[in-house]
Amino acid sequence: MKYFDPHIHMSSRTTDDYINMYNSGIRAVIEPAFWLGQPRTHAESFDDYFQSITGWEPFRASQFGIRHFCAICLNSKEANNEEMAEKVMEMLPRYLEKDNVVAVGEIGYDDMTDLEHRYFKQQLELAKEMQMPVIIHTPHRDKKNGVKATIDLINDVGIDQDLVIIDHNTEETLPLVLETDCWAGHTIYPRSKMDSDRMAHLVKEYGTKKIIVNSSADWGVSNPLAVPYTADVMRKEGISEEDIHKVMWLNPIELYSKSGAFTAEELEEEIEFDQSVLFEGNSVLRGQSPEVRKNS
Repeated sequence: MKYFDPHIHMSSRTTDDYINMYNSGIRAVIEPAFWLGQPRTHAESFDDYFQSITGWEPFRASQFGIRHFCAICLNSKEANNEEMAEKVMEMLPRYLEKDNVVAVGEIGYDDMTDLEHRYFKQQLELAKEMQMPVIIHTPHRDKKNGVKATIDLINDVGIDQDLVIIDHNTEETLPLVLETDCWAGHTIYPRSKMDSDRMAHLVKEYGTKKIIVNSSADWGVSNPLAVPYTADVMRKEGISEEDIHKVMWLNPIELYSKSGAFTAEELEEEIEFDQSVLFEGNSVLRGQSPEVRKNS
């Protein structure tokens, strides 16, 4: 079975992760823009970061058989630096037009400050104008009220809810999201947010409509194989292969193909690659013999 991890921060991961992900069935990923673990101090560092996730990272992923797409945004944590945020907002439209960009995101609330609200709203309006999907981060603290505030803002802006995924849901917030026409994302973390057993129970209780699962793997304690691992747990819980395929492959394709960056048919094809190829003079290899993979 093929898997799609629609929220994973691969810039934080190693090439070994790409190899293990491919061997576990992952064939496509989306990397939402996020913070680096410490605040950026210059708007220009966003520019370099956006260039990396629209350039080098798709190349690196492709050299291990995985399609890499991304989302671009001013993240909620760094929205609180008003001077820098204004400069970043000016950059966004030109990056959102790049070929492998499938969404605005991940945007939303962190501490639910006035500045977070301002730039959250502006980016929702930008996504509405560009008719692009949106990935919404929900806060770690006071998540239920954060989701309620998020839904209120979505309604206020009037963006098509079928283009919006509200992510990092729990048992407490999922019913709120399912009352809307938004997609419901779930992040499988080792010690927080959601785990595989709980996710299987939610699918059994609520079904598969607009349910999406991701790893959100980054530089912290996280698992880039969380999607295929959760699929295995779902099998053990008696969930059908058809339902697993829908949640782990078809649903993210249905949402993010609305960006126009890919089609479902394109994702069914394996990637051909030659690891001797360079990207701006750089190789994914460090002295190893290059692998070449061609479709027969």
